[in-house]
Amino acid sequence: MDLEIAQRAVTTITKGVTVTLTLVGISVAIGFCLGLCLAMMRVSSSRLLQKIAEYYSAIFRGTPLLVQLFLFYYGLGQFEFVRNNPVLWWVIGGGLNCAILALSLNTAAYTSEILRGGLMSVPVGLIEAAKAAGMSRALRFRRIEFPLAIRQALPAYSNELILVVKGTSLASTITVMEITGHAKRLMSQTYAIFEIFAIAGLFYLVINTLLVLVVRRIETRLTRYQTASR
Repeated sequence: MDLEIAQRAVTTITKGVTVTLTLVGISVAIGFCLGLCLAMMRVSSSRLLQKIAEYYSAIFRGTPLLVQLFLFYYGLGQFEFVRNNPVLWWVIGGGLNCAILALSLNTAAYTSEILRGGLMSVPVGLIEAAKAAGMSRALRFRRIEFPLAIRQALPAYSNELILVVKGTSLASTITVMEITGHAKRLMSQTYAIFEIFAIAGLFYLVINTLLVLVVRRIETRLTRYQTASR
């Protein structure tokens, strides 16, 4: 390995870390909120809401993220009403905003399935007891259903967070200069493929490792009462 190129690669790729973390942070925040709404729609008594959430999940889980990025960035920009609408064009016209949109909608589909499984794992007896105690639907969800569901869903959700981090690498295909974007640019200048992308991979590995540690810490905190009772 050429140490000079490796040092240059570290310096260059570091410039994209902030963009990558921005993509992950905003996309996960939006995706979780939307995914929670979709999960609640899936377990609701309304057949219409169930179908809407089901079709949404099927579309975004059944198509590649790269295709979704291209459709949003290159496809929607062809429509005149999108170009003439300041808000829509602000979202679609910029690579970073468009990548956040695609990542958010994509992770929301997976998150909804994870949270739906968590909500369905809540014991029926606890829900019936809450009803008998006179709890409202909102209070029951806030105090019983959601806390229990998130404990069950957190291990699987940590895998989704890792996939989001890796998915940000596709944002480089729509001109976003995150970790992979800077790596590709440097590779085109030096042709040192192995050194540059090995270091880029290490950056993703470090981010994902730290993310897993944070999730495990949260999981331990949420299940501390179960551990103490054993």
